[in-house]
Order: sequence, then C-alpha cells, then structure tokens
Amino acid sequence: MRALLVVNPAATTTSARTRDVLFHALASEMKLEAVTTEYRGHARDLGRQAAESGNVDLVVALGGDGTVNEVVNGLLHTGPNPDLPGLAVVPGGSTNVFARALGLPNDAVEATGAILDALREGRERTVGLGLASGTPGTDDEAVPSRWFTFNAGLGFDAGVVGRVEQQREQGKKSTHALYVRQVVRQFLGEQHRRHGTITLEQPGADAVTDLVVAIVSNTSPWTYLGNRPMYTSPKASFDKGLDVLGLSRLSSAAVARYGTQLLTSSPERGPHGKHAAALHDLSDFTLHSKVPLPLQMDGDHLGLRTSVTFTGVRRALRVIV
Repeated sequence: MRALLVVNPAATTTSARTRDVLFHALASEMKLEAVTTEYRGHARDLGRQAAESGNVDLVVALGGDGTVNEVVNGLLHTGPNPDLPGLAVVPGGSTNVFARALGLPNDAVEATGAILDALREGRERTVGLGLASGTPGTDDEAVPSRWFTFNAGLGFDAGVVGRVEQQREQGKKSTHALYVRQVVRQFLGEQHRRHGTITLEQPGADAVTDLVVAIVSNTSPWTYLGNRPMYTSPKASFDKGLDVLGLSRLSSAAVARYGTQLLTSSPERGPHGKHAAALHDLSDFTLHSKVPLPLQMDGDHLGLRTSVTFTGVRRALRVIV
C-alpha cells in the first residue's frame, strides 16, 4: 500500500519522538512518505496532490481536527469519488472530535495500532460529511465551498472559537480552561443574545427564526470537555444528513440552563426547552442572518457571514477504522 503521512509539527499532544515512533510503525506495514506541514492550508494542498496523483492509496493525518479538516478538503477538492485515497486519522490535537467519533482511541500510539489492525483486516467505512457554501443571490455567494467532518456553527459558538484562536496566536495553550474563559467573555460581549438574528430555511418546511446560535452536527457527540462527551444533537450520525440545534435566547438564566444540560447531556438527550429548536437528518438548508456573524467549521474560525447554505452529503469519504 502506498501512503502519505501528513504531520502537523504543532500538534499539541505528540512530541517529535512520538511522531518518529509512529512513522516507523506505519512504515513497517506500507510504502510511506511523510511530509510535515509548514503553513496554514498546507495539509489541504497535500491532500489535493494525493488525490490528483493517482498513486496514493491512503492519506494518514497526524494532528488535530484542523489538520484533518484540511486534508479532507484537499482530498475532496473535486467532490466525492470512490477511487480517491482513503483517510486514516491519528489524533494529535487537544480534542480530536472526529477521530473519537469514529471510535478511535484518543491516544496517538493506541490509535496507530488500531489503524494498523484495521488495515490488516480490511476494515473501513464510508462516512457522510457536511458541505457549507455561499448562498446564491447573497453577498456571500462567492465564498468557496468547504467540507466539515463533525460540526459547524454560526453565531455564539463560532465567536468563542474566534476568541480562542486569538488567544492561541498570542501564545496561550489550547486548554479546556481557556475555552471556558472565552465562553464567558463571548457571553458578556454578545449583542444579540436576547433577540437572535438567524433564520433557518429548508425546502418544504416553515422557517425557524430569531436564533442567536445555530450548531450544525454531522455526528455525535458535538465535542468533548476533557473526557466528557457533550451532545447538542444526540441523533446525529455519519450515516445520515445534518442535525441542527438552534437557540433563540441566551440570557443569563438560559445560558445556565443550557450549559447544565450540555454537561449532563447523553446519547439519549441533548439541550431542550422553550427556546431550543432541534432538527434531525436534513439534506439541505440555509442559515441567514440580519447582521454578519462569525462562522466556524470543525473548530476553525472562518470569519463573518450573513448567509451559508449547508448540504449533508452521504457516503462522501472512505475512512480506515
């Protein structure tokens, strides 16, 4: 098997020595080339080159969810195709939602062992992904489409992601405490927490209006706080369309209630209540906002948007598990 190992040297939970051990373990089972990323977007470029080369069977992403997202967007540059290289993920970030949602261990060495076992036994699955595009007829229609593997968000949660990225650029480590602090700061600075500006529109259904935040899930759980999974859309699945949790009120009482519900959420129940709208297994829908709001995908802040069209694409990518 011919494989490309894409390594993010800034991965927060693997050392250079560990990465060297993982390389040799993988190289013992396949013809392996390793490339270390050197700039933002490099993993996407490497994924695209692997897809276009015709001589790579597998791309292994060693890094966090951002690295995985870039590789996926490179592989799917021209859309899903059964002849594309498969993807394997070795978790090296702080949270690793996609890898853990696939059932892989959250330890890089253990995950490598699981991947090698899967390759020997021929185990793989084809997962669905989400695609976000600029909405035709709006100011954002020229925004390039982008794939996401596990979640996207417009509004409050994306604002938190943006604040965390700013802190990391200033040298702060990505910790769960850092995220909690930025949630508080985003809440205190949120202008539209009582009167949302987001409308969700989908074909053949009534619009859902006045949302402060819309969280789009391609799988479940939504994320992890340490080892604790948190579920915004418990029924979301790689085998179905997209799920959405929309919240139309983020007052102090609402934040306390939904925060508690998130911390105690389970595969059976996520946040719920008068100001929570839950939608399941959607194929196509659009989020419009009266004002520009931050957008995030797979934990990557993508700037401000007023309109985003989402598509759930089933059986989009082969993954080794």
